[in-house]
Amino acid sequence: MSWMRELGNTALQTSALGLGTVKLGRNQGVKYPQGFELPDDREAAALLQQARDLGINLIDTAPAYGSSEERLGTLLRGQREAWIICSKVGEEFQHGVSHYDFSPEHTRRSVERSLRRLGTDVIDIVLVHSDGNDMEIIQRWGTLEALAELKKAGLIRAFGMSSKTVAGGQAAARVCDVVMLTYNLAQREEAAVLDTCLELGTGALVKKALASGHLAQMKDPVQASMDLVFSHPGTGAAIVGTITPAHLAANVAAVRRVLEA
Repeated sequence: MSWMRELGNTALQTSALGLGTVKLGRNQGVKYPQGFELPDDREAAALLQQARDLGINLIDTAPAYGSSEERLGTLLRGQREAWIICSKVGEEFQHGVSHYDFSPEHTRRSVERSLRRLGTDVIDIVLVHSDGNDMEIIQRWGTLEALAELKKAGLIRAFGMSSKTVAGGQAAARVCDVVMLTYNLAQREEAAVLDTCLELGTGALVKKALASGHLAQMKDPVQASMDLVFSHPGTGAAIVGTITPAHLAANVAAVRRVLEA
């Protein structure tokens, strides 16, 4: 298997591992087992350079990730062409609390704001940040239709949903370019979503591949997790967030071992 791979039918070539950046902008209301301090600009820049040196070109952010988008806009200045950027719409995080707005109007405003924050003319992938009511979002709100219009206007290259249910992920796979889904050693039911993505040629991004750090009791949780995630032929890339250089290097090594086996 290849490290660089086509993401479904999007024509985007992504690295097998993507870097999640919630920890660059937010340390409140997160579900990691331990607290952390946000890295300063020097540390964040070094982490991004390390990711690039290790062959990573996919970076994941969101408006709900605190200051992540704004920081990336500064940190990635002058190297935009080196990165595939994935951001989101629908969830906002303010004063320690998430709230959601899936209306077409908010969707358009959110994408325009993300473009400004990221300092770019186009975002490669924009996903709906689901609150768990996947089917309602797909069938009622018109969020995906608004993203399709933004794609047609050239402001985004691909769109989809970061889903939270099997039914929602499968439904999104039928009408989207990309689906982001949870698949790890503790949560395997969304393998059915990977099956659907594979069947339809929809790009599949795996989130929470390491169960947000809750697999520490295992002997080698990183390798075991990557073995599982990349054993499914529907997996396009896994998104893993870290601000620890040693963890980033270990994650890349684990994925490469699977792909080279």
